[in-house]
Amino acid sequence: MAESLLEFPCAFPIKIIGPHRRRVRADWCSIVVLRHVPDFDSSSMEMRASREGKYLSLTCTVNASSREQLDDAIPRAVGASTGRDGPLRVDVAGHQP
Repeated sequence: MAESLLEFPCAFPIKIIGPHRRRVRADWCSIVVLRHVPDFDSSSMEMRASREGKYLSLTCTVNASSREQLDDAIPRAVGASTGRDGPLRVDVAGHQP
């Protein structure tokens, strides 16, 4: 495994994106994130609809404790939540405004 440029623990933004009709809701996402980041502050979550309103993104800034948490645990938990509207996308590479 490559050496991480991040020093843990650190604040790290995770973006969760899904179809707007899927109702990617802040309360649901905070529950999923809280399973892996117990000290997550859901008031720090930002929600934004896409330009045409087809997608909804939530940015959760978490206090990450390890690279494995970012690479595996959180994306797997959120990505496992698929439904008839298709899978959610999780971006842990960083927040792009």
